[in-house]
Amino acid sequence: MIRALWTAATGMQAQQLAVDTIANNLANANTVGFKRARADFQDLLYQTIKEAGTSTTSNTIEPTGIQIGLGTAPAAVSKNFSQGNFKETGNTLDLAIAGKGFFQITMPDGTTNYTRAGSFKLDDTGRIVTSEGYPLSPQIVIPSDTTSISIGSDGTVSVLEAGQSTPSQVGTIQLASFANPSGLKALGHNLYQITTSSGAPILGNAGTNGLGTIEQGVLEMSNVSVVQEMVNMIASQRAYELNSKAIQTADSMLQTVNSLKR
Repeated sequence: MIRALWTAATGMQAQQLAVDTIANNLANANTVGFKRARADFQDLLYQTIKEAGTSTTSNTIEPTGIQIGLGTAPAAVSKNFSQGNFKETGNTLDLAIAGKGFFQITMPDGTTNYTRAGSFKLDDTGRIVTSEGYPLSPQIVIPSDTTSISIGSDGTVSVLEAGQSTPSQVGTIQLASFANPSGLKALGHNLYQITTSSGAPILGNAGTNGLGTIEQGVLEMSNVSVVQEMVNMIASQRAYELNSKAIQTADSMLQTVNSLKR
């Protein structure tokens, strides 16, 4: 009965983590470029009371044995990098990656982080930057007298300057991919950081080496399915309730034992 108390407690803790993960998914249902997370669990060690295969007589053996599980524990919270829905915005600097890849962002300390969110802006020097002011890498500067910006599916950035009749190319947006994108570390602000698990970035132009193409005037929205998350939340809530009921049952059995007359 004491074992049941601790086992059920691990189940409640696991479902709490699942609900925490679902809550974050739902909170970011409208976050550009957000990728939903999923909590995975694994069973804990087993207490072996009787080994399977032990002899019961000279001619027979124990077919299954007796093992009592000790609960569950979190194994991983992984990101799902499936494609999100596209939203047409008409904004020149709204970009979406149709397929595999990440935009590269240069941080203030000189390191490079990665994002799927393509809601870019221009800063005071004409650089293409994120909403926090971090510049795109490789850096692309738009001339101050530009009248229109055109970004091709391969990432080529062309501008038409005032007084000119033909556009000129000012740079190319390069994408990065990873052998294991789920191994990236989420930093917030729609940014990811490489880890040993993700592997080194594989760089290339959009549309080459398995990388996706770039769509201008479009944003990739969150890949969170609100209906799916609500169903998952209901299932986690019910599992939490069942584990709490197991604790109450074990406590009731202990109370019965404590009330026995000598």
